[in-house]
Amino acid sequence: MSLLPELGLRAVRMPDLVMPSTQAQERLILNRLMRNIVFQGLVEAARSGEPVTLGIITGVKGSSPQKLGAKALFYADGRIKGTLGGGCLEAEIQQRAVQALRTGKAASFDLLLDHDFGWDDGLMCGGKVCGVILPDAQAAGDAFWAELDERKETIVWGVKGDYSVAKAPGGGSPSRSGVSAERRMLEEAQSAALCRDAATSDWLYQETVIAPCALWIAGAGHVAQAVAPLALQLDFSVSVFDDRPALVSHQFFPGEVALHAEVWEKLLALPLPPVPTFGLIVTRGHRHDGLVLREWIHRPFVFLGMIGSARKARIMFEHFAEEKLATPEELQRVACPVGVKIRSQTPPEIAVSIMAQFIDKRAELVYERAGSSHEKGEHPTSNIQHPTSNG
Repeated sequence: MSLLPELGLRAVRMPDLVMPSTQAQERLILNRLMRNIVFQGLVEAARSGEPVTLGIITGVKGSSPQKLGAKALFYADGRIKGTLGGGCLEAEIQQRAVQALRTGKAASFDLLLDHDFGWDDGLMCGGKVCGVILPDAQAAGDAFWAELDERKETIVWGVKGDYSVAKAPGGGSPSRSGVSAERRMLEEAQSAALCRDAATSDWLYQETVIAPCALWIAGAGHVAQAVAPLALQLDFSVSVFDDRPALVSHQFFPGEVALHAEVWEKLLALPLPPVPTFGLIVTRGHRHDGLVLREWIHRPFVFLGMIGSARKARIMFEHFAEEKLATPEELQRVACPVGVKIRSQTPPEIAVSIMAQFIDKRAELVYERAGSSHEKGEHPTSNIQHPTSNG
């Protein structure tokens, strides 16, 4: 028996469901950058053999409690990992998901969140959502879900017309020397879009999973120690560099942070990783900041920030210009003081200020750029009929 009437939900057919514009799709990619706990849960379920149902929101029109691409796992004992929006909507889908586990039959859903929706839960969205319910999703195997969870390269995957999950053509490509990581990522996304558009009729849903951006931090002091764990939570792959081995230690940094302790001459010669990379200079003093900046300013960082005052920036930049250590265009790319103005004082507050700016720059300089290249006609795709987002 359906919970729809009791919960104030109404099932509808949605032939007029409008998929988002390219620009909106790029925002969806950004919003789904965080490492997905649903993928992690699917890996665990595949390894343990526990049956689970995967629910995915594949289309949205108007307001809804969750966005396109939202996912949740539903277990036979009532547990839920991830969310499709909570409240009435999730309760209805959960009932269908548990029933699907019993029957083994996958299904689609179209729901109208009308004016009677969710008074008891405080949810009155008024929009429409559609999606898929996939029982025994763990049967795709731990290798399939682990690849999506680890996100080592760009991968396009989705749900086919027969409700099976699979990788789509396109996505990761071999590394090519002389091509920036940012350019390579955009080319991979464009290639994935072309492959998507060539076969949309075969898919109920597709999305693109993109590797996280890298953050290189020069300096291992108090600010770096505050920035690194926050950056990990915000889906950056973090590396820390310093010439003081006592500080370059997992005693001060999470285990996921890559640590490099060596003399600066060797540290500054290391090549950037093959993904869009951000740089942060927070060494123990102006001299070391200048030493790092002298090398990093010529590297193809997506964004480069340095801690310090406006006076420090003015003096150092004037010196760099006079000594012809950098061009005016290169100096203009360096953010100093780094961070947004929130009157920060303590290292944790400074870390929030810095990462707020890096989040904004990641959206502007990496992911929105892919959307603008589509709109300018740099890759001729047809109208995308099925939603794309990041896992």
